[in-house]
Amino acid sequence: MGPVRLTVADRDRARDFYRDAIGLSELEPSNGTVRMGTADPSGRPVVELEGDPDAPPRPRGTSGLFHLAILVPSRADLARALQRVAEAGWRLSGASDHLVSEALYLSDPEGNGIELYRDRPREEWPVRDGVLQMDTLPLDLDGVLGELRLGDASAGMPPGTRIGHVHLNVADLSAAEAFYSGALGFDVTVRGYPGALFVSAGGYHHHLGLNTWAGEGVPPPPAGSRGLREFEIVLPDEQALEQLERRLPGAGVEYARGGDGDEDVLQLTDPSGNRLAVVAKS
Repeated sequence: MGPVRLTVADRDRARDFYRDAIGLSELEPSNGTVRMGTADPSGRPVVELEGDPDAPPRPRGTSGLFHLAILVPSRADLARALQRVAEAGWRLSGASDHLVSEALYLSDPEGNGIELYRDRPREEWPVRDGVLQMDTLPLDLDGVLGELRLGDASAGMPPGTRIGHVHLNVADLSAAEAFYSGALGFDVTVRGYPGALFVSAGGYHHHLGLNTWAGEGVPPPPAGSRGLREFEIVLPDEQALEQLERRLPGAGVEYARGGDGDEDVLQLTDPSGNRLAVVAKS
């Protein structure tokens, strides 16, 4: 998963939040967009902020972003993330043990949901009758904080921090499955959550969460609303991107091919109006 791009009304306040409470650094801006990330060799940002003071709030009962999920490399990094949120004066909205991962939940100043999480090693992920098991249990916060190390007090998010998954509000799970699994080729990993579906590639627990918790048949928010502008999916190479492009017309999926510099991009919109860009790894 590549960066998540958000429309925000107060770009400076959002930038300060992602710097101080989340621990990301401001990277070189691009066309006025604030790019927040780490000193990662890929050079890709984690979150991009596009400011629009006139953007209206996303109405309730619409499709869009449920949360963006920032994956940190280790449990000690999650402990520092928890400490950083508290030091910045922000409150968590939840903290859960999902069996495959441990997660903290909060919202940014404009109401965009955020998950900060670390994965357990894959060999510890529970599987029953060939089906990956996930749950939502209380997180052992004391155990997480016990991982804090000397020298962590002023550390930002480490290299390797990235978007681990994106969780979306959608209008219809069947249509979402047909798009993300049938057309794009993600594997369904978990069906057990009421009103939700999880899909991934490469055996991961999920790269995308899809839910109808905002309501069945919800419309997309008005154009230009605050919230999700676009999220990015990164394919291994140009060949994989070309293979996807050849498959899309047969699946009845419309797309536009564009480019930013030397990077080819497929621009798509899912059946619920959520926009995504599919790119080849550079």
